[in-house]
Amino acid sequence: MKKIKFMDCSFRDGFQSCLGARVKTEDFLPALDAAVKAGINHIEIGGGARFQSLYFYCQEDAFDMMDKCREVVGPDVNLQTLSRGVNVVGLSSQSSDIIDLHARMFKKHGITTIRNFDALNDVRNLIPSGKSIHNAGLKHQVTVTMMGLAPGLTESYAHTPQFYADSLKAILDSGVPFDSLAFKDASGTSTPQTVYETVKMARAMLGSDIEIQFHTHDTAGMAVACNWAAIEAGADVIDLAMSPLSGGTCEADILIMYQRLRGTEYTLDIDPEKILAAEKVFEKCMEKYFMPPESMQVSPKIIFSPMPGGALTANTQMMRDNNCLDKYDACIEAMREAVAKGGFGTSVTPVSQFYFQQAFANTMFGAWKKIDPNGYGKMVLGYFGKTPVAPDPELVKMASEQLGLPPTTEAVVDLNDKNPKLGIAYNTKLLEEAGLPVTDENIFIVAACGEKGLKYLQGDRPNGIRYAEAAKPAAAAGASTYTATIDGKAVVVEVSANGAEYTATVNGKSFKVGVKEGADAAAAAAPAAAAGDGSETVVAAPMPGTVNKILVKAGDSVGADDTVVILEAMKMETEIKAGKDGVVASVSAAQGAVVAAGDALVSIK
Repeated sequence: MKKIKFMDCSFRDGFQSCLGARVKTEDFLPALDAAVKAGINHIEIGGGARFQSLYFYCQEDAFDMMDKCREVVGPDVNLQTLSRGVNVVGLSSQSSDIIDLHARMFKKHGITTIRNFDALNDVRNLIPSGKSIHNAGLKHQVTVTMMGLAPGLTESYAHTPQFYADSLKAILDSGVPFDSLAFKDASGTSTPQTVYETVKMARAMLGSDIEIQFHTHDTAGMAVACNWAAIEAGADVIDLAMSPLSGGTCEADILIMYQRLRGTEYTLDIDPEKILAAEKVFEKCMEKYFMPPESMQVSPKIIFSPMPGGALTANTQMMRDNNCLDKYDACIEAMREAVAKGGFGTSVTPVSQFYFQQAFANTMFGAWKKIDPNGYGKMVLGYFGKTPVAPDPELVKMASEQLGLPPTTEAVVDLNDKNPKLGIAYNTKLLEEAGLPVTDENIFIVAACGEKGLKYLQGDRPNGIRYAEAAKPAAAAGASTYTATIDGKAVVVEVSANGAEYTATVNGKSFKVGVKEGADAAAAAAPAAAAGDGSETVVAAPMPGTVNKILVKAGDSVGADDTVVILEAMKMETEIKAGKDGVVASVSAAQGAVVAAGDALVSIK
């Protein structure tokens, strides 16, 4: 009987696919300990979105998290992380010295194996990262990324078994060193037949000595079938997860896959009672977190627009945050065209985010009226590598005109090594200018997380964790909540009344407050009144989003093309222009506030 190995993805992909990667380390360590005691010895623990999310939302350091996990599991467990080729653990690509620093830092903080993939399957993006991983003394798992094409698009060469075999051949021809091979289907949309033929061809090309690992999600309800197809074709390792972060947008459950293999020539070689006990511990650990219902569902829409499990709930949660979840279905429909016209790069981070951001822009502004300048637009112009097939030429022309950039065929890392605003020296300078310690860890944090990473190191650490309602502090009886601006930041203020006395609670501290009427109230209302009397022009939000930056203040002179506010939605920044020459009369927007389409941002006279 052949023993099939598995990697438990609960503590990385499970967090990303079900909880937007926003989980406190202290909350899951008991489950990690229980998993190891149940006999699980291969665990995905970080990388991917679980790097940035700790700094952006969890008030934690990712390197500290890795150290604590290694301490819990002991020296022998294979701790694996996820890296996006030249993008390493961010959405933006990096220079070669930062790529090398990534590998050295992850080795230093207890990682055993790094799965290294490129969403475009451009081998040029795998070579520098793969060599750095190998040179750092880590196990390099080189990866071919997969997805299924929407019905009606299957005549394309992209994402066929032959395409995947050609991608593997390019890896072998490149000479990049690797210890194992993974096939990664983040959206779970590949058919079992495609999986079978792909793994079969790979096994013939590699012989019997190299381990083949297969990864898929259950978003389209096919994880068990595809895992079985991979096993029959010769895969040695499959990716699974534990309840409550299994099935749906995550991987198939360990016990479900164990049940599928019972009575066959294959086994997972586990003690199911011990796994069940570990799952109970994990379920208890996760009780306090809000689990979006879509994370546990099979979605037939996914076969038309391959949204990865790791991005689906992150995007729906961001849409909840920005009060535009009603646009989700339209965005998914628009995503199909974005995939096809964009050259069929695999829908996995960062390309999956590029697709959805562009679909969001097409939904909100009209088809191709605004091409995302940082993601999708640069991708179709070649700045993230070569797409599996050429993007639509008209789209390339529009992107070049809107972005003011020519198309390129130059390797990404070569472009980045010439960029003065990338690399160790540049990020060292940012730390020095901010008066922060210059360490290898801090250099990498700023390089991977940008301005938010710098703010984290300066002590600006917002909490963006989404807890279940039962875990939230109860509001006082009769209390109301409001968003206010204090020291330039949006905060939630809870106001309760006792007769004519009012109490405001901010960040757990209570204050007695009064209400002023008369002249003060009239003065506060004046800007709103003036905005509607025809003497001023209100610059309104064209879409739902979060106010990322306010670039003007009352009294500033502006030109029509000047940016006054930057909105952020779906990780995409939108510059809001003044629209007329004049003077800023008032600023209605609050830093960090969520606004709806049509909400006033500033007034200009």
